[in-house]
Amino acid sequence: MDGDFEDFVRERGTALLRIAWLLTGHHADAEDLLQEALAGLARHWDRVSGEGSPEAYVRRALHHGAIDGWRRRAVRPRVVGEPTGHEAAVGDAFEDTDRRVVLRDALMRLTPRQRAVLVLRFYEQHTEVETAAVLGCSPNTVKSQTRHALKRLRELAPELAATFEREEATS
Repeated sequence: MDGDFEDFVRERGTALLRIAWLLTGHHADAEDLLQEALAGLARHWDRVSGEGSPEAYVRRALHHGAIDGWRRRAVRPRVVGEPTGHEAAVGDAFEDTDRRVVLRDALMRLTPRQRAVLVLRFYEQHTEVETAAVLGCSPNTVKSQTRHALKRLRELAPELAATFEREEATS
């Protein structure tokens, strides 16, 4: 392994951590999830980078790791707070702190599968078929989970309803 791996982590680490945080809802869990995914990438760096898909490898590992975590969820104390030390990307749709907090709180009240579907569909902009492949379910399950999740978000955060309608229209 050489400097290419370190360059990849330096360039994409913050964006990948943001995805992990969206999947877990907790900064410490997101860091752990990302660390596990990057450790797997480091073990297979030569092969994965040769295929030209290190970010896809890490994203898939994040989703699989998050799903495994939901399946074997352990009860343990949570530290409450916002992620620190990471600046929003220029043009980030959630720069407005109030909207971000409302959205975060609403997302955390969804089921883990619904949250994963929304992250994959609207944050990572995967198609329904791609989302189904990542989650190991049918495209119809993705459609119904998306519909139920957006309905629930409208109930939990009516002030963001216009955002959800725009997202549905573009999907």
